[in-house]
Amino acid sequence: MTVSKRSWRRRGAFIAAATSVIGVGLCAVPAQAHAPAWSVSCSEVTVDLKAYNAKVTNTVTVSVDGKDILPTQEFGSSFSKTLPLAEHTEKLSVHLVVKAGDSQQFSLDETKTAPVCDTPKPPVTPTPSDTPSKPAPTPSESVTPSASPSESAAVPVPSPSASKPTDLAETGSSSSTPLIAGAAAVVIVAGGGIMFAARKRRSTQS
Repeated sequence: MTVSKRSWRRRGAFIAAATSVIGVGLCAVPAQAHAPAWSVSCSEVTVDLKAYNAKVTNTVTVSVDGKDILPTQEFGSSFSKTLPLAEHTEKLSVHLVVKAGDSQQFSLDETKTAPVCDTPKPPVTPTPSDTPSKPAPTPSESVTPSASPSESAAVPVPSPSASKPTDLAETGSSSSTPLIAGAAAVVIVAGGGIMFAARKRRSTQS
């Protein structure tokens, strides 16, 4: 009887130790398996929840400055979603609440800040004063004519006295005067010859 009692005690201690080890292991596995992750930018909120217990009811809620942009929503083993943020000129407070159905230690309650997005500056359009003004074209200098059209077109016309020699004054002679003089000379020579022949004849007869 003593031996059997001792063996049962040893068996009971071994079973208790094994049970405690298994229980610790089971408790540790969910703690390492739950993987909540989320990020906030100036324009959106990204929620990524993985490795949750699908056999229980898990919920997630996202709010911005007290207003829900994701009302409480149930999910199973995982949940992933990107939520856009409205345009804002001041920083926003984003609040995430995740409730795990298997244990409160796996739940999450965090707040992050969404910064203001840098708006691109509009291109600077040059004003009329900034643009270099082109000098107005100066009119070309007009060439003044050296003489008026009437003066340049007028050509001096030579007077009759300058272009043609004036007729000589009549002196009593004309173009027929040399002919008359020649004929008179012939008559005189002929008369002289006749007189010479007559004298020679007379001298011969006497």
